[in-house]
Amino acid sequence: MVVFFHGGGWVLCDLDTHDGLCRQLARRCDAVVVSVDYRRAPEDRFPAAAEDAYAATGWAVAHAAELGCDPARVAVAGDSSGGNLAAAVTLMTRDRGGPPLAAQLLAYPALDPRLAGRSPVDYATGFFHTTAHMQWYWDQYLGPDGDREHPYAAPGRAADLTGLPPALLVLPECDPLRDEGRAYGRALRAAGVAVRVDEHPGTFHGFLGAVGALPAADAALEAATAWLSGTLCDRGVTSR
Repeated sequence: MVVFFHGGGWVLCDLDTHDGLCRQLARRCDAVVVSVDYRRAPEDRFPAAAEDAYAATGWAVAHAAELGCDPARVAVAGDSSGGNLAAAVTLMTRDRGGPPLAAQLLAYPALDPRLAGRSPVDYATGFFHTTAHMQWYWDQYLGPDGDREHPYAAPGRAADLTGLPPALLVLPECDPLRDEGRAYGRALRAAGVAVRVDEHPGTFHGFLGAVGALPAADAALEAATAWLSGTLCDRGVTSR
């Protein structure tokens, strides 16, 4: 099973905008995909979306057998702000004693409101998603008095990443968020988490939405779903 959280800066998009990508995940991974309709900002700011994501994941694991799935082989996944929520859920499940997760797939995740590194400068404009867009989304999600260092809001600021499930980060080269994704991959590895970082040259934030039209998107999704299937299958063998 894959529990999926859609992107859109915690403000935009919904189940319909990401239905095609979820269907691709289901087909390519041979998995049940649970797509989560969480509360959005600015009407509902942090921690609303994170708590919804955590609650939905708990529901999915609890009902996995009913849905024909192995509760020991459940992954979380998301793109952009949905990748943020997937990363947050792994921290929440660790801190709160479950439910157990087997993997996390983070596609160009938003992880750190500081927007540090060269990529927010080098790709600030001209590549679909802009640095100004991302700053605005963070402001909507956290509000004027939000905690920009809370690990469930900004997993890239988390001081402790130990004990998290294996991770794959899918990073476009031409993305303001690329460098925070790289940094998160390094931090996960330093914490002893099995992590793979796939960076795709010449691609842009949101490019997986172009599957079927952009060869690089098809290649990236094929690699990501192969990793996810393999990781979940390995967990299934271990759990028996």
